[in-house]
Amino acid sequence: MEQNISIVGGSRTKSAVEKSMNLIFLVCGLAAVICVVCMTVYMVFSGGPVIGKLGVIDFLFGQTWNPGNSQFGIAPMILSSIIAAFSAILIAVPTGVLVAVFLAKLTHSKLASALRMLIDLLAGIPSVVYGLLGAILIVPLIFDIQTALGLPTSGCLLSAIIILIIMILPTIISVSETAIRTVPQQYEDASLALGSTRLQSIFKVTLPAAKSGIVAGMVLGVGRAIGEAMAVIMVAGNAAIMPELLRPVRLLTASIPIEWAYSSGLHREALYGIGLVLFVFIMIINISLSRILKKGGDNGDR
Repeated sequence: MEQNISIVGGSRTKSAVEKSMNLIFLVCGLAAVICVVCMTVYMVFSGGPVIGKLGVIDFLFGQTWNPGNSQFGIAPMILSSIIAAFSAILIAVPTGVLVAVFLAKLTHSKLASALRMLIDLLAGIPSVVYGLLGAILIVPLIFDIQTALGLPTSGCLLSAIIILIIMILPTIISVSETAIRTVPQQYEDASLALGSTRLQSIFKVTLPAAKSGIVAGMVLGVGRAIGEAMAVIMVAGNAAIMPELLRPVRLLTASIPIEWAYSSGLHREALYGIGLVLFVFIMIINISLSRILKKGGDNGDR
């Protein structure tokens, strides 16, 4: 028997599926926005009052963190976090992009596949394992340098920078390589046809075209570098003093897990204030990078 297929029924079913999917996407998008708004409101209402109570200047620019004496200056921790994060980014981003170029464009596919699996494995290692390896392998080497210079041996800013570089490199490499691979091969072919060399085509055509993905990798790297706590606690020395390269430091993220268990009252509120400062840092960095990327894109269009 011949089966009659209704075009009208098929169209109605397709329309219903499309409407259902649009509704699901709308709900997911609204849920993401609501989560961000709720987080922002919670952080502001949790950390804002203590900053007002202690004074913005005293809290952000005070150089003494001593909860026992009700001294809650976080300037040393802010500077340590900024120096550690951006030093790691300055080294990790060029290195990660060059490795991504090597994997995507310059090496054999089998070798690239093996290296890609290794990088993905490194990206999935828990931060506490990185901290343990840093405490076992990196910190003793720093001890030798400190001893040679007549300094007391301890974890320090340099060891924190090194461990952050190692931790964020896999993320930057993976995201950057994906972005480079999405650039159409025709771009590079056209550049080669105009007389450019292979490297000139990669660095002057492919990389600019993959800029948005590379910047996304930078954002993820900055977020992990600033937000990392456990690994940094294990290698940085955790002294809330003004940062020096071979002296112990405490990053903003370290204070919260170190002191949360025994904090109360104003001390607990000050930790909420640190969380708010971290939250604002991440937002400023993301907005700044987005604007830089948009401005670069507008200039490129012109």
